[in-house]
Amino acid sequence: MAVAAEAVLKAGAIQKERYGKKIQISHKGEIDLVTEVDRACEESILETLRSRFPGHDIITEEQVIDQAGSRHVWFVDPLDGTTNYAHGYPFFCASVGLTLDGTPVAGAVYDPLKDELFTAEKGGGSYLNGRRLKVSAAAELLRGMLVTGFPYDLRDDLASKLRLFNRFMGEARAIRRDGAAALDLCYLAAGRVDGFWEERLQPWDMMAGILMVTEAGGTASRFDGSPLGLRADEIVATNGILHGPMLDVLRRD
Repeated sequence: MAVAAEAVLKAGAIQKERYGKKIQISHKGEIDLVTEVDRACEESILETLRSRFPGHDIITEEQVIDQAGSRHVWFVDPLDGTTNYAHGYPFFCASVGLTLDGTPVAGAVYDPLKDELFTAEKGGGSYLNGRRLKVSAAAELLRGMLVTGFPYDLRDDLASKLRLFNRFMGEARAIRRDGAAALDLCYLAAGRVDGFWEERLQPWDMMAGILMVTEAGGTASRFDGSPLGLRADEIVATNGILHGPMLDVLRRD
């Protein structure tokens, strides 16, 4: 956990130093961006992890790295919320999570603008700047605030991609869409929101955040309630109390 924290703090320093300045922006898809800051943060994190754990495998967003078959696998999102960052919208972070034999065991997420460092260790709890986190006690969807995100191919099938959003709009008090899944999950762990769902995510988007939620007393699964695994492309995470009700909404025809 300490190394994960060190890695995201270094990446966050790069993000903060370049925030609001002119940066080089490229496109990975029609609306999917990558910036020079993504790449600089990724190199910084890789350097930190490799210097401490040279035998561990690493899966990261911006490059494909050969895997050695280690029991330890790091999942790295060097700049979660790239589109926000490129537009100067202040909601982004660096996220690093470690799995052992397929189970998340340590993670850190850092929001450099708010100077909020979220950390978690399996069996040891979740923390924000050293303060122990606990999920909310919301017991009804109608009184809950949810958060979600949309995939980059949203426009390819707009009606289908919005079906769950529209469904939850009729069930919850409010829904937010801020554009950085790792931070969304940390906000859930901190009790700032009560539930989260999203389709078409990547493992690096959520591996650290999953541990934040579960160590804060919450629950995370696939839409059918089954375990997430390392390659899950969908997630529903809640304070635990709302997990059944959210699964019911997700399963509704």
